[in-house]
Amino acid sequence: MARGNQTSTFEFLLWGLSEQPQQQHILFLLFLCMYLVTVAGNLLIVLAIIIDVRLHSPMYFFLASLSCADILFTSTTVPKALVNIHTQRRTISYAGCLAQLYFFLTFGDMDSFLLATMAYDRFVAICHPLHYKMIMNFRRCSFLVAVCWTLTNLIAMIHTFLLLRLSFCSENVISDFFCDLGPLMKIACSETRINELVVLYLGGTAILIPLLLILVSYIRIMSAILRVPSAQGRRKAFSTCGSHLAVVALFFGTVIKAYLCPSSSSSNSVVEDTAAAVMYTVVTPLLNPFIYSLRNKDMKGALVRILRGKVFSWGQ
Repeated sequence: MARGNQTSTFEFLLWGLSEQPQQQHILFLLFLCMYLVTVAGNLLIVLAIIIDVRLHSPMYFFLASLSCADILFTSTTVPKALVNIHTQRRTISYAGCLAQLYFFLTFGDMDSFLLATMAYDRFVAICHPLHYKMIMNFRRCSFLVAVCWTLTNLIAMIHTFLLLRLSFCSENVISDFFCDLGPLMKIACSETRINELVVLYLGGTAILIPLLLILVSYIRIMSAILRVPSAQGRRKAFSTCGSHLAVVALFFGTVIKAYLCPSSSSSNSVVEDTAAAVMYTVVTPLLNPFIYSLRNKDMKGALVRILRGKVFSWGQ
């Protein structure tokens, strides 16, 4: 009962992005602009895919799902960070911290699972083009996205429930700007060995299996592309896959650094971990719309048509 009473009023103190007071206004404006551009860019992609009939295909269905996941992913951490910077109050309640962690893990893992699903879609489209429509029908695409949501929620639930068994000391400063598994386990007073093993094996599986599936898919894709006799056909195939590979490299590179590479408790390590966290929570969702729209002619055309349609309607 004492533990229950303690956690009901328990608060964590988020370390934040910088200890320098003169940097707070700059960080607030920078992160606010990045967040607004992220949400607007991903919403534009979803809107373009919904409105433009030319984009009603499995590839863009998965891209719309990824954009929705990116909006939810960055909205889990950035608004709270902005409030903390603006008010200079860095506290977050025990329940709020666990809720943020749960949704952060859900939408973060959703990104990696969707990227693997998109790689499978490209594999079928390039290596089995004659059977593509039959294999990647709407029912199967919906099933794949539903499986991704189910698995990510299950993984997040396991991590969150395991954290409920931990007790925390008076030293409750989280060395990050949001609640994450590693920083929370560092400040726990109770034994965290089970949590660490689950993070290593279950978390590692949630990262490495999608990455392995992506690599296998693209090895097969590259092999098939190199056998295409037409140089124009090869260029088109490489262009289609290039944007996806750029997102994969950016996302998985920073996530692996944050979760699978051990870090010390030194101040330099804390700064590096925070920088990596900013990369995959803020920068990657921000860059995804630009990468997919700039490297994809169909998407660029759809976005231009939407913007022109809005201009004309406003002009009338």
